[in-house]
Amino acid sequence: MTDTFQRSCAHWSEAGRVEMDRFYALASVDYKHLAEAIDWKNWFEERQQIVGPRNLKLLDVACGSGKFPSALKQFGRVSEASILPVEYSLLDPSAFSISETRKALFPPFHCSAEFEMTLQALACEAGAFDIVWATHALYAVPKEEVQAALERFVFALDGAGFIAHATSESHYLRFYRHYLDGFKDGAGVPYSSAELIAETFKAMGVDFTVKQISYQNTALENAREQVEGYLQRCIFDDTIGLDAMLQSPVTGPYLNECLLNGVWHFDQQVMLFFITASNT
Repeated sequence: MTDTFQRSCAHWSEAGRVEMDRFYALASVDYKHLAEAIDWKNWFEERQQIVGPRNLKLLDVACGSGKFPSALKQFGRVSEASILPVEYSLLDPSAFSISETRKALFPPFHCSAEFEMTLQALACEAGAFDIVWATHALYAVPKEEVQAALERFVFALDGAGFIAHATSESHYLRFYRHYLDGFKDGAGVPYSSAELIAETFKAMGVDFTVKQISYQNTALENAREQVEGYLQRCIFDDTIGLDAMLQSPVTGPYLNECLLNGVWHFDQQVMLFFITASNT
C-alpha cells in the first residue's frame, strides 16, 4: 500500500490544484492564526539586530504553497519590519510546491536556494540559516524518522527556529486516524503529532518553548465541494467523496459531530514551538 508520505507528494502537484484550492478555502485560516500569534515584525527586527548588518538567511521546511509567508504579509506586518532583505530558501520534496512558494514571496523575502528533498535528506553546512521554520509541514514524516528530521532542522539552524504543528486531538490527526481505520483497515502510517515533536526535542536536549492556540476551520453545510476537497486533502485521498465519508461507520459519526446548525466546525489545537539552537 502506498504510504502517507508518497500519497502526500502525489497530491502536491498541478493535478491536485483544484483539490488544493478547495482545501485552502477552509485552511487558509490556519496561517492567519499563525501570523497573528506573535508580533512577527518585532521578531524579525530582533533577529536582524542579532546578526548585524547582513541579510538574514531563512529556510522554509516543506514550504507547501507559500501560505505562511503570504499570511505574514497580510496579517503579520513583516513588510513593515526594519530589516535587510531576507534570503529565503525553500525545501520541499515537491518541485510544484517550491514553484508555488517562490511565486508567493514578497519583500523582504527574496528567493535564495532551493532544496527539492525531504528534511531528513537536507545537506548543508552546520548553522547555515539564522531562521528555520516548518509550518503545518511535518505530518507525513513517519514516527521513526521524526528524530532524524529534527536533527537536520537543528543542525541547519544557528539562531531561531519555529514549528507549528497540530496535536493528536486536532481535526487533522483525528480525521486521518479515522480514515485509516475506516478505509484502510487500520493499516498505514498515521500523521506525526505535536506531542511527538515535543518528546523528541526533549530527548535531544534542545531548548524550546511552546505556545498553544485553538481555533476552528468552518464552512456552511451547503459548501459541499469545498468541504469535500478540504477533507480529501486532509487525508490525501481524492478517491473517496463526502457521501462515502458520511456513510462510513467510522468517519461518518465523527463528521456528524462536526456539523452543527448548518455549519461545519473542524476543531484545531496547534502547538507553536520556538527553538533556540547554535551551531557556531
